[in-house]
Amino acid sequence: MAPATPSTPAAPGTRRPGGRTARTRAAVRDAVLSGLADHGYPGLTVEYIADHSGVHKTTLYRRWGGLEGMVADALEMAGEDTWTPPDTGSLEGDLRELAREVVESFSDDAAAAAPTAFVAAAFQSARAADALHAFYAERFGRCEAVVERAVERGEASPDTDAAALVRAVSAPLLLRVFITREPVDAALADQAAAAAIAATRDGAFARR
Repeated sequence: MAPATPSTPAAPGTRRPGGRTARTRAAVRDAVLSGLADHGYPGLTVEYIADHSGVHKTTLYRRWGGLEGMVADALEMAGEDTWTPPDTGSLEGDLRELAREVVESFSDDAAAAAPTAFVAAAFQSARAADALHAFYAERFGRCEAVVERAVERGEASPDTDAAALVRAVSAPLLLRVFITREPVDAALADQAAAAAIAATRDGAFARR
């Protein structure tokens, strides 16, 4: 999955608790993703999730408290994976790969459904917004390794803010996806990475 976007169900080998509880949680997550993609947050209902997950409404309310809790938990599950930032041997290469992973997340309607639905839900639910913020904070934390390696190679200053750098790489791509509704591709990803590299060399992402 892409680093900066919550994605579809985790692939085999990713971290997930086992047993019946995990299967129930995964079924609810899948129903949430399907409902958000098909109807958006305003059209998503507990009844829909119950019907599509096979989990009784009583159980849904008891465990998740309501719709917001289910959406937030689905976002939490999106972060329960083993993704690590790329390690290409150079900061420029790492940022280029990060940007291309963002592009890959929106390469077609199926790939874009989950991240788009979660962002839309965050605009309409405070709890979903908190969960989305936590997802990105954790992702940015993993990207500290990119800056640490760059510092060791002399490609970045030790005070470089990894979160600010990753935001700068993904921001122009996400602006096209969500604001101007324009397509993104590998060439635009490389352009975003090059701009972020230039800004890093100028000290634009030094911690304040």
